[in-house]
Amino acid sequence: MGERVREVLISQAEIEAIVTGLAARISRDYEGRQLILIGILKGAYVFLADLARALTIPCEVEFLRVSSYRNQSHPGELEVLTDLSMPLEQYDVLVVEDILDSGRTLSAMLRYLGEKKPRSLKLCAFLDKPSRRQTPLEADYVGREIPDAFVVGYGLDYAQRYRSLPYVGILDLGT
Repeated sequence: MGERVREVLISQAEIEAIVTGLAARISRDYEGRQLILIGILKGAYVFLADLARALTIPCEVEFLRVSSYRNQSHPGELEVLTDLSMPLEQYDVLVVEDILDSGRTLSAMLRYLGEKKPRSLKLCAFLDKPSRRQTPLEADYVGREIPDAFVVGYGLDYAQRYRSLPYVGILDLGT
């Protein structure tokens, strides 16, 4: 375990089962369509890679890097740090995110992507923490709902650490 991870919340085997289940649903729902997965960097890269490999349909992959936390604690306006390299008009877009928390950044990002006029626009979140929601937003595909705890691993970080853990753990932040 990571030095400050106090408990494993989702094991590696559970992660694999969640990804397989989501991929089966997404493959069925997007059969015969032009799907593009848009991963939100940095946290979603691990989940997106596993999800893309588990799909049984063809898809393209793009990444978007955004920020709304200029001073680390209070979200501001959405800032696109790395934009998409292609137009979205002919695609069914599935945004792939590691965790749906307050919903503020994701809501702004979905509005931004909607302005690019994709054929359809949906959200897939590996984790959902509805107790922290500040903006009404629900994902179309959710891997697992989790309690209000600070989680790391499987792409999720704390100060850029713990992303490579093969499980999702609850971090002991100590007070």
